[in-house]
Amino acid sequence: MIATIRPTHRLAHSLVLRAIYDHSPISRAEVARRTSLTRTTVSEIVDQLLADGLTEEIGRGASTGGKQPILLQVPDDARNLLGIEIGDRSLIGAVVNLRGELRGRLEVPLDGPDGAQALEKLDSLIGDLLAHDGRPVLGLGIGTPGLVDTSTGVVRWAVNLDWRGLALGDRLRERWGLPVYVANDSHAAALGEHTFGGHATSESMVVVKVGRGIGAGIVIEGRLYAGEGLGAGEIGHSAIADNQRICRCGSTGCLETLASTRAVVQHARELAPHAPDSALHLPDSSDGIDLDVLLHAFESGDDLAREVVLAGARHLGRTLGTVIGTLSIRHLVLVGEMTRFGEPWLTTVRREAHRSALALLADETRIEIGRLESDLVVLGAAALVMTHELGLVPAR
Repeated sequence: MIATIRPTHRLAHSLVLRAIYDHSPISRAEVARRTSLTRTTVSEIVDQLLADGLTEEIGRGASTGGKQPILLQVPDDARNLLGIEIGDRSLIGAVVNLRGELRGRLEVPLDGPDGAQALEKLDSLIGDLLAHDGRPVLGLGIGTPGLVDTSTGVVRWAVNLDWRGLALGDRLRERWGLPVYVANDSHAAALGEHTFGGHATSESMVVVKVGRGIGAGIVIEGRLYAGEGLGAGEIGHSAIADNQRICRCGSTGCLETLASTRAVVQHARELAPHAPDSALHLPDSSDGIDLDVLLHAFESGDDLAREVVLAGARHLGRTLGTVIGTLSIRHLVLVGEMTRFGEPWLTTVRREAHRSALALLADETRIEIGRLESDLVVLGAAALVMTHELGLVPAR
């Protein structure tokens, strides 16, 4: 276990650990220089970190005229982090180390929108993850759909699981005796990309997750921004068209009904019977069209596939133009299954975003596909634990 830290020393402790984490191998003297703490204070904190197993000595560095300094680093596997994504169809959990590397991964299917069943399976999954190995567990992070109060761990509303006012954090803390942190899945994805995606030059970014649903996570100076109503980034439920398509939220014309994987696949199924020259014109039933079938047709240059996919990209881009004008954050990262459509999809999103935003702001904004290929919400949930428990966020 980590030794108790006096509140007056907590900031100094975090600064020292973060300096070692970000800049290892590093000497005590260099830590003192980077943190502006005295060498005595740094030595005391390093001794505590060594005793806790959160830091190790790895040999000596080059001499600058005196004694060779002893170099320090944070062992990648000093602590286990448990990260879990509560998805539409499954629970995905992983044991993650302090560098965002998965040391074990499990997936459990869900049988429809049954919130009680999801809780039961969640407990079983956590038990299995805790049995993975004997390393100390720092805490548990959860990424879940819905409006989430991250400060309390309460899921205010998750429509797909019919959770309302569920004190998920307290429930899991009492059951497992671990620190528990809960965030909206898109918010968790944003923190995962920001922490482990190698974006060392970006203090702030908006990460837009485009899958069966659409949501954005906003990271400002390394911290998640949820907004006063906890719904910051709920762009998927912005009504942007008069298409009479009913969204999962109950409204019509939401971005999700136009640009999500669910929407583009449904659009392709509707048009395929009327497009005999398309590879999507299946003889038996258009129900055979899924995302993989659509992706194959798209990559083969099929006109219908390109029409439905790029139409969704245009709607997404216009919405991102509004995001650029509202937040003026210069780095937008796109993640989720729709990014599988690659450069043509991304180019269309960029073009429409630039057309929809003030030219100067648009020109200064970088829009790119995320660098983490999978398990982004799981990694973000783990990063949530690491951020709160150790203060470890990327150096800026």
